[in-house]
Amino acid sequence: SYRQEGLLRSQNLGDSNAKRLGPHVYSIADRSYRQMMSEQRKSQSILISGESGAGKTETTKIVMLYLTTLGSNTSGSEEGGGSAEGEKLSIMERVLQSNPILEAFGNAKTLRNDNSSRFGKFIELGFNRAGVLQGAKVQTYLLEKVRLGFHASGERNYHIFYQLLRGASEEQHQKYCFHDGITGGLELANFFHYTGQGGAPQLREFTDESGLKMTLKSMRSMGWSDDKIDQVLSIVAGILHLGQVSFESKMSDGGQEIASITDEKTVADAAKLLGVDLQKLITALTVRIMITRGDEIRIELTPDKAQDARDALAKTVYGAMFLWVVQEVNNCIKWENDSDIRSSAGVLDIFGFESFAVNSFEQLCINFTNEALQQQFNKFIFKLEQEEYDRESIDWAFISFPDNQDCLDTIQARPKGILAMLDDECKLGQRGSDKNWAKRLNETYLPDKNQTVSANTRYSASKMQQAKGIFCVRHFAGQVAYTAETGFLEKNRDEIPLTAKSLFEEDSSDLIKEIYDVQLGASEEKTDSGKPAKAKTVSQQFKAQLSSLIEMIETTDPHYIRCLKPNDAAKPKLMTRKRLTEQLRYGGVLEAVRVARMGYPVRLDHAGFFKRYRMLLPSVAEDVLPWSMEDEDPQNLCVKFLDVLLEEGSKPVSYTNADGSISRANQIRMTQRQPEPMVFPKADVQLGVSKVFMRKGPHDKLEAHRVFHQNASSTLIQSWMRGMQQRRRYLIMEDAALTIERWYRGCMGRARWWRLREAQASLLLTNTFRMLINRRKYDRSRRGTILLQAQYRGRSVRKTNAAVKVQAYRRMYLCSTAYRKLKSATIAIQCCARRGAAKAVFNEIKREQKDMGKLKEHNEKLKQEMASLKAMLQAQAAHSAGKLESESAIKEKQEEINRLEARIAQLESELAKQKELVQKLESDLDAQKGANQQLVQDLQQQREMLARSPPTPSKDRKRANAIPVEPVANAVVVGHTITPEALAQHRAEVARLEEQLEEERRMRRDMS
Repeated sequence: SYRQEGLLRSQNLGDSNAKRLGPHVYSIADRSYRQMMSEQRKSQSILISGESGAGKTETTKIVMLYLTTLGSNTSGSEEGGGSAEGEKLSIMERVLQSNPILEAFGNAKTLRNDNSSRFGKFIELGFNRAGVLQGAKVQTYLLEKVRLGFHASGERNYHIFYQLLRGASEEQHQKYCFHDGITGGLELANFFHYTGQGGAPQLREFTDESGLKMTLKSMRSMGWSDDKIDQVLSIVAGILHLGQVSFESKMSDGGQEIASITDEKTVADAAKLLGVDLQKLITALTVRIMITRGDEIRIELTPDKAQDARDALAKTVYGAMFLWVVQEVNNCIKWENDSDIRSSAGVLDIFGFESFAVNSFEQLCINFTNEALQQQFNKFIFKLEQEEYDRESIDWAFISFPDNQDCLDTIQARPKGILAMLDDECKLGQRGSDKNWAKRLNETYLPDKNQTVSANTRYSASKMQQAKGIFCVRHFAGQVAYTAETGFLEKNRDEIPLTAKSLFEEDSSDLIKEIYDVQLGASEEKTDSGKPAKAKTVSQQFKAQLSSLIEMIETTDPHYIRCLKPNDAAKPKLMTRKRLTEQLRYGGVLEAVRVARMGYPVRLDHAGFFKRYRMLLPSVAEDVLPWSMEDEDPQNLCVKFLDVLLEEGSKPVSYTNADGSISRANQIRMTQRQPEPMVFPKADVQLGVSKVFMRKGPHDKLEAHRVFHQNASSTLIQSWMRGMQQRRRYLIMEDAALTIERWYRGCMGRARWWRLREAQASLLLTNTFRMLINRRKYDRSRRGTILLQAQYRGRSVRKTNAAVKVQAYRRMYLCSTAYRKLKSATIAIQCCARRGAAKAVFNEIKREQKDMGKLKEHNEKLKQEMASLKAMLQAQAAHSAGKLESESAIKEKQEEINRLEARIAQLESELAKQKELVQKLESDLDAQKGANQQLVQDLQQQREMLARSPPTPSKDRKRANAIPVEPVANAVVVGHTITPEALAQHRAEVARLEEQLEEERRMRRDMS
C-alpha cells in the first residue's frame, strides 16, 4: 500500500529510485515529506480543496496521519501540558486528537455532507533536522457563524450541540438545565430552537453519543482539566438556552412598541450557564446603546430587533469560543522553540469555489480566496514550466500565461475594490446600507448610462439586476451573481455591541473574559501605544489572513489535491458527468490545463516520439529514414524525422505507385476522410535535451495522421480477416448447403419411394378388396349351388335309397329268415356241446374244492414253521456277541415275515373270492342251459306260425319283408350268457393265485 511503502522509505527500506508512487493522497504526502527531508530542506505545503462532501476533511486526516506517522519518534515520550493523561501522549497522538475537537465545534451536517467543515484551516507541522515531528499550529479562516441562528431543513447546527444534548448523562442534564419534562414529548435536539430548525437528523457514519465520548477524550488528551471541560460545555448549553429566549411586545411610556422577555427563567438559566450577570444579559437582549459625541443613548428594541440581538450575541459568544478552542489546541500541540524547527509541512483544508442561487458575503470571501489560490497555482505551474524549459534548453520567451490579477483587484484593490468599498460603507455607521453600497459599485464600474459590463470585463450587472441590488463577478471558474441585500454590511462589521462588551467585561466568569479577550485580539487592529485600537472588519481580517497564507505558500513547495464528488446522492458507482465538469472548473483544474496549453503541453522522450510517429511516413525508404533505432542517436533521429516529416507534409498527397498501380492499403486510405496536411511551423515542435516538446496544433495533426494510418492498417487487417471469415463462412455454408441438398434429395427420394409404395399398396389393397368381394360373391354362389345340388342329389339319393332300402329289407328278410333258421340249429348244437364242456368244468371245480382242505393244512404247518423260526432267531440273538446287530437282523427278518404273512393272507382272500365267483358262474351256466331250451321251443313255434300264415299282396309283401326278424330273435336269445371262454379265464386266474400262494410259502420257508 501507499502508506506501507512510505513508512518503509522513511526507514531507508523502500526503493524510492526504482519505484515511484502513483497519483494518490499517500503519494503526494510521501513526496512532500521526501522533498522536505532533501538537501534543500525546503518547507512543503499541501493544498486540499473541493466542494462540500467531496472528502476534504477525510483527505486532511489521511495526510496528517501519514505525515505524523513518518515524523513520529517512539524512542521517548513527548511532554505535554495539562493532565497526566495528556502527558502520556506523544506529539503525533496529540496532533491527531485535535481533529475531533475542531470537528465538533466547526463541522456541521449539510444537505451534501454529514461532516462538512464550516471553516477553513491550515495546519502547519514542524519537523526538526532529523525529520521528527516537534509540534503543530492551527490557523482557521472564516467560521460560518450565520449557521448558528439559522440552518435549512435537513441540515444541522454544529455537532457539539447535538453531542451534548444526546450524549449527556442524567447528572449533566440536571447541571445544564436540560429538563425533559418541558419539551412536550419532543426530543431535546428538536425542542431547542438552535438545533431543531432542520429536524435534528441523525448522522449516518457515527452517533452523537459516540461523538461526545470522542470529543471529551480528545479534550482530556489536550490536557484540559475537568473544570475547564465543564465550563466549555456550560457555555455551549448556555447558548442553547439563549436561543430559547422569546420576546413579547409591550408599549413603552412613550407609546412605542418595545420587547419584553416572555420567560425570565430561561434567561436566568442562560446567564447562569454562560457565567454572566442576569440583568446585563437582559439589557444586552432588549436595549441597544449608542455613543454619540461622548453621550450614551439607550434605545429600546422591538421584538424582531431583540431576536436579531439575541442571535448576534449567540454568534459572538460562539465565534469567540471557537477562536479560544483553536488557541487552546495550539497551546497544547505547538512546538516550544522555533530554533528547533528546521522545516515544516503545512496542510490547507480550504473551501472550494461556490455558486448558489443566492450568494452572499460568505460566497464572495470564499471565491476571493479561490481566486488568490488559483493565481498562486498559475504562477506555480508557470514556474514549473519555466524550470523544465530551462532544463531542456527550450526557448520559452514568447510564451504568455493567463493572469487573473484583474479579478483580484476588482475584489480587494483600494479604493475601488468591492471589499474596500464595503469597508467604506461600514464606516458610515447607520447611514450605510447594502442598497447604497450596491449603487456605489454600479456607479464605479458601470459609469455609462447603458453599460452592463465593466472595462476589465470582471464586473457586470444588467438593468434588472441593478434594480434588485445584484451584481456579477466573472471568476476563473465562471460568473457568479451576488445579492447585495443579504446583510453584506452586517456580516462584514460583525461588531460586538456595547451592551455585549459591558456584559463580557464586567461581572462575568473568568472563561468568558478569556474568550472575549481572544475575540478582541482577533478583531482589533494593533496600533502604537497611546492610541485606541481600531476594530477590523471581517473582510480586513480575512484579507490579512489570506495574504499571510499566500506568502507562506509562496515560500514553500506547494502540492495540490483536488477532491471531486462523483454525485450529489452519495451513492457508490454513480458518476454525474456535468457535476464533475463543474467541480473541475471550480477547482481550477480546467484553468490549469488551459495554462499548460499555452506553452508546450505535449512532451515525449525522443525514443517514444520516434516510435510513435515513424509510421506516418510509410513510403519513406529505409536508407532515408530507418525504422529501427538500433545504433542510432535518438535525438539526431528525431531531428532527421522532423525534417523529412515537414518535407513530405508539404508535398501533395499521392497514393499511386511508380508503375501507376494503387496498393490495397492506399485504396483504403483514399476512401477515408483525409486529415489536415502535416504543415506547421518547425518552432511549434522543440527538441530538448531528453524530450520533444509540441504545441497542441502539431500534436493534433500528428495524432490525426497517426489515427488515419492506424485506421487504414486496421481496415486492411480487418478486410483480410473479414475476407478469411467470409471464405470460412462460405465454405461452411457451402458444405452446409451440400449437406442440406443431400438431405433434401434423400427426403424427396424417400418421399417419392413412399408415394410409389403407397400407390403400390393402394393397388394391392384395391385388388385384394376386389378379390375378396368377388370371392365372397363366388363363395356365396358356390354355397348356393352346392346347397341346390345337395338338395337335388339328396332328393334323388333318398329316392334311390328308399328303393334300395325296400329292396334291402326284402332281401334282409329273406336272408334273416334263412339265417335264423341256421342260427337256431347252430345254437342247439352249441348248447349241446357247451353243456358237455360245462359238465367237465364243473367236475374240475369240484375236484379243486376238495384240495382246499390240503391248503389249510399247509397253512397250519407254515404257521408252526414261522413260530419255530421266531424261537430260533431269538435263541440265536441271545447267544450272539453282537446283540445290537442280531436285534436289527431279527427286526428285519420279522418285518419280512410280517410282509409275507400279509401277502399270504391277501392271496388267500383273493383265492376265496375266485372260488366264490367260480361257484356263481357254475350256477349261472345251469340257468342259461334252461333258458336255451326255452328259446329253442319258441323258435319252433314261430316257424310253425309263419308256415301257417296266408300270402300277402306285393306292396304288403314288401312292407312285411321290410320288418326285421333278427330283433325278435335277439330279444329272445340275447342276454347275460356264461361262455366257456369266460369260465376258462376264471379258472386260469384261480391257478395263477395258487401258484403265487405256493411261491410265498416257499419264500417263508426259506427265511425260516
